[in-house]
Amino acid sequence: MIQRIYQINKALPELTELEHLIEYGRRHLRVSVPAHIQQGPFKLPFYVLEMGSTSPLAPTLALIGGVHGIERIGSQVILSFLRTLLRRLDWDPTAMEMLAQIRLVIIPIVNPGGMWNNSRANPNGVDLMRNAPVDAIGSTPFLVGGQRISRHLPWYRGRKGEAMECESQTLVDSIRASLKQQKHCITLDCHSGFGYKDRIWFPYAKSTDPWPGLPEACALTQLFEHSYPSHNLYLFEPQAHSYTTHGDLWDYLYDDYMAQQPDGLYLPLTLEMGSWLWVKKNPRHLFRYHSLFNPILPHRHQRILRRHFTLIEFLMSAVRSMPTWAPSTAADKQQLYQRACDRWYPHNHH
Repeated sequence: MIQRIYQINKALPELTELEHLIEYGRRHLRVSVPAHIQQGPFKLPFYVLEMGSTSPLAPTLALIGGVHGIERIGSQVILSFLRTLLRRLDWDPTAMEMLAQIRLVIIPIVNPGGMWNNSRANPNGVDLMRNAPVDAIGSTPFLVGGQRISRHLPWYRGRKGEAMECESQTLVDSIRASLKQQKHCITLDCHSGFGYKDRIWFPYAKSTDPWPGLPEACALTQLFEHSYPSHNLYLFEPQAHSYTTHGDLWDYLYDDYMAQQPDGLYLPLTLEMGSWLWVKKNPRHLFRYHSLFNPILPHRHQRILRRHFTLIEFLMSAVRSMPTWAPSTAADKQQLYQRACDRWYPHNHH
């Protein structure tokens, strides 16, 4: 038992921290473990945490991290936010009132086996963000867009026709259950490793065509930029502006949600932290695979942990007040769609 604790503390300190936070915040947390992931001799828990309202109609924000095991900073950002939120709940009535109005779902470590191995893929060699049964429309970048050649090459989708990996399926089932019958919801999936600037991506990853949720994405973007004009850290854009992929879990979940609830509002967002800037500032990052995706200097690590608090707190408020800012009439949607096309698709005929 002691040996097991030592190995987990060493290989997966994020899991140890998460379990400490669960113990600390047990008065506020509803905790489930819908799956265990096999990693060598260990079965690692897949934790799903809920906080806030238990009303089935409560607006829902879900925070997700650790889909790619090497991108540990995504899990760490969520755990840092959770720690601060739990401590604020000890004394801050504003935090209590906010949580009473929404449901907060937190899945901080989707891929514990990949995180254990410092690997992008899960222990079976599958890239979970290429694993959904979704095929891109048109061509995708070679390998990067998802491949079925070999699990020994990166971005492996898994075999055609096979069930999703346990981690992917458990994430899909958990999000689907959280959003069922829910008319107002946002998810934020935290990643790192692309570009010099932090990006907020929205679907589709499978297509370069304008996404059906473009008016709502435009409204949310304008709301953030108007409310936080000095917090210009983020580039809001469709993911397909950077690259298209097969098998994106959020494409799959969005299409599933809209098929079940065509009148609902669901914005699946991805925070893609721009790690190229960390590499540029400190070339030592080039010599370790892990550090291509995670800040290694202590002061930079602390800065990354705190810099996204504003975004997450904004999303808590935004999901709560969605009916007040999301377009509700056909005319509003058309106006925002036109504005979004002018911003993100200026060369398209629309």
